[in-house]
Amino acid sequence: MPLGAASAPRLQSPFLCCPLKSSCSSPSKSARSFTLQSPRRPPYPLVIAADLDANTITAISVGLVSVAVGIGIPAFYESQIDNASKRDNTQPCFPCSGSGAQRCRFCEGTGSVTVDLGGGEKEVSPCINCDSAGSLTCTTCQGSGIQPRYLDRREFKDDD
Repeated sequence: MPLGAASAPRLQSPFLCCPLKSSCSSPSKSARSFTLQSPRRPPYPLVIAADLDANTITAISVGLVSVAVGIGIPAFYESQIDNASKRDNTQPCFPCSGSGAQRCRFCEGTGSVTVDLGGGEKEVSPCINCDSAGSLTCTTCQGSGIQPRYLDRREFKDDD
């Protein structure tokens, strides 16, 4: 081939090959006209490789897991609350044994408080904690005698 002769530059790529021949050394006229009319594209989409290090992959993974957990846990609790509200609650209250009342801790259920003044003198006065009743309404079940469910024990107040 003479140096002054004009020739098309030859591209070397495994993707630029004749469709019917295994070698690109001498494409036929029909193959040449085919490649000139419509450039051949690979049958798969072009993917550009991203240069990701281990820290970036870890950060992305942690972010995805955090989003999944942030959505999954509230959904799980919501379904549990819905299922629990459908069931009847018949468990007796543990602190009051299902009676709805607890013995007063100040007067120990007598309704009166005895104070030793010394020198053999004692003063008996009505209990101011239970108003001389000897018992108080159970603070766990609010007098119902039924053990409340876990989330029902809390009072949620809007502080705004």
